[in-house]
Amino acid sequence: MNSIITLSQLGWQPVFQQQLTLEDYEQASIARILAHHRNGYVLQTEHCQATLEIHHSLPAMTVGDWLLVDSDNRFIRLLERVSLFSRKAAGAKAAEQYIAANVDSLFIVCSLNHDFNLSRIERYLAIAREANVEPVIVLTKADLSDDRDDKRQQVQDLDPMLIVEVINALDPTAYATLESWCRKGKTIAFMGSSGVGKSTLINTLMGGSVQQTGSIREDDSKGRHTTTSRSLHFMPSGAVLIDTPGMRELQLTDCENGVVETFADIEAISKQCRFSDCQHQSEPGCAIQRALKTGEVDQRRVQNYYKLLAEQARNSATLSELRDKDKQLGKMYRSVQSHSRQRKKGY
Repeated sequence: MNSIITLSQLGWQPVFQQQLTLEDYEQASIARILAHHRNGYVLQTEHCQATLEIHHSLPAMTVGDWLLVDSDNRFIRLLERVSLFSRKAAGAKAAEQYIAANVDSLFIVCSLNHDFNLSRIERYLAIAREANVEPVIVLTKADLSDDRDDKRQQVQDLDPMLIVEVINALDPTAYATLESWCRKGKTIAFMGSSGVGKSTLINTLMGGSVQQTGSIREDDSKGRHTTTSRSLHFMPSGAVLIDTPGMRELQLTDCENGVVETFADIEAISKQCRFSDCQHQSEPGCAIQRALKTGEVDQRRVQNYYKLLAEQARNSATLSELRDKDKQLGKMYRSVQSHSRQRKKGY
């Protein structure tokens, strides 16, 4: 890729321009984060690529973020985001991990083989709706599935208004199916588990080998993890594409609105319960139990709804407690430093 690039090619939009002053234009350069590595960020300005080392003084940032830098490509400030995807960090660690920022449309990629999982799709839908980003379900490996129409309908039944596309990621015509979201200046992101064909689809859309692809294990149809870091690419159509590592563990946090919107049908039914504090178990007049008996909703979907609500509440509380501890530690450090300076002045 050439080092000289226009802001339009980077995905610049009026909402970001409105955050700048005349002084910003005169004294700073606009940069977008192309990649996020363990030790730093790769930035792209209109004139060059640069690296920015991760430092405790910097705000948490991720691929897709816009920021201002000085003439030496040093950080000045982060621009306000229009969208942000995050999750609780994998494992037992109590930390929030940013995934991608300033995305217009999210391609939720799921394969039609043994990896097909409605509950996982609902999980991705929740974070897309929490971020107010348009979700598009992309069902891959259509050439390997004998029941693709049935599975497509299962996904469509989650929401009649949901956009669901079925493709073969190796087929060049896959681009034509998705091109309406890949317009110039738009930023799209791909999310999905390892082995669902994300990297293959990205290579097809990019018209070349951009991401390494892995083979499929025949015993369970699961793929090998190939994408290991978040990165931003420029499509021939002029759109900006953000790829993310395959994530089997996508722990939700601060996502209550997204979960409620994803399960709007169940939320509406729950409001018909006789008691406002109904736990939807054996209480008299429970509308959820009544809907389960009549088949209006299915048990899997109801269980996943309350599972995701509980998960995001638990993770949000844990992270909130962690933030409070960090603030208290920060105050203590500043107090110790202040007393140290005062003692030095007294000597």
